[in-house]
Amino acid sequence: MEDLFSALPQNEEEEIGSISEKIDSDSQTNEISELSKKGYQFLKENKIHDAESAFNEILSLEENNNYALVGLGDSARKQNHFHEAIDFYSKCLSCHPGNNYALFGLADCYKALNQYHKAIEIWEQYLIHDDRNITVLTRVADAYRKIRDFKKSKMLYLRVLDMEENNAYALIGLGHLHYDFKEYRDALHYWSKMLDMNENAVDIRVLTSIGNCHRKLKTFDKGVYYFERALAMDSDNFYALFGLADCYRGMNQQYRSVEYWNKILEKDPKNKVILTRSGDAYRNMGDYETATKYYEKALDIEFDLYAVLGLALISKGQGKYEEAIASLTRLIQADPKNYRLYIDLADCYLKMNQKNTAIEILQNFQKTGIRSQAVADLLERITQ
Repeated sequence: MEDLFSALPQNEEEEIGSISEKIDSDSQTNEISELSKKGYQFLKENKIHDAESAFNEILSLEENNNYALVGLGDSARKQNHFHEAIDFYSKCLSCHPGNNYALFGLADCYKALNQYHKAIEIWEQYLIHDDRNITVLTRVADAYRKIRDFKKSKMLYLRVLDMEENNAYALIGLGHLHYDFKEYRDALHYWSKMLDMNENAVDIRVLTSIGNCHRKLKTFDKGVYYFERALAMDSDNFYALFGLADCYRGMNQQYRSVEYWNKILEKDPKNKVILTRSGDAYRNMGDYETATKYYEKALDIEFDLYAVLGLALISKGQGKYEEAIASLTRLIQADPKNYRLYIDLADCYLKMNQKNTAIEILQNFQKTGIRSQAVADLLERITQ
């Protein structure tokens, strides 16, 4: 049978061919568009494998398609396969330089891998195209905070607040930034603003953060108020329980602190730090027998300097000075820069009326080059 097109003039054949190609092209474009929509919908629903299938099907139709490469990067990132995600985002950027979604994903991967300098470098490329993107600005500020660049971090958080007053991410970031740099009053200012904005629907982390500022500022009674509010929201919250216990310890209400240390231990009986804190509380209450049990439980887990110190202080409290001296001397060998050990050791010798030995011990600490006002004050008291 004669080819249907053979009878047509040449220019008409070309026109029909062009129309056919356009139809095929439009059909492929539509198919890619539908697959892309499906893929991202699957991602939203956390159906990662279905999403990957859709994106891979796109790549079989169009190699290096930017939506598919970013989608595969997002799929890998959602599974915490950050190196694999980096490969997809990087391939997308090599074919489609400046793709904002690829830049954003790539920076988030480096952040997740704690490679903050690389993350910052990529986010700053993003900001060239969109320098008022609040989400990216707060992420860069967070990254600068992680690498302890106080000045740049604060500048970016404040820039966000200039654009959007009371932006929650910037206020929380500024709270963490000042807390990390031990500027507790400034941290308290920003977290209190968060509380004022959300008094009726406050995040428990804001309450524990405010409580921690008061704990650090030694305004323990104020800290108790915020930690108790947090516990009313979640009776098992570790940070609220720890904060309350530590505040009561600071207020020298050891019987109250024990109550909260033990609540933590009900949930986490092998927490070595809390076992030693409980031991300290019982020791300060004069209950040496119970304190010893807690210290020994901590030491059954692994060596703990503070548990051994606690046992040494029990020996000292019981008048067993030689035994305490032996333990404290070993601890100094293990931790020669801990001023507290020298003070307790010197005090044991003072209790045994060996003043010159006590002076020598304190002077040995000063020879380490570390300054301690507590050591200097004790030395001055003894020598006078």
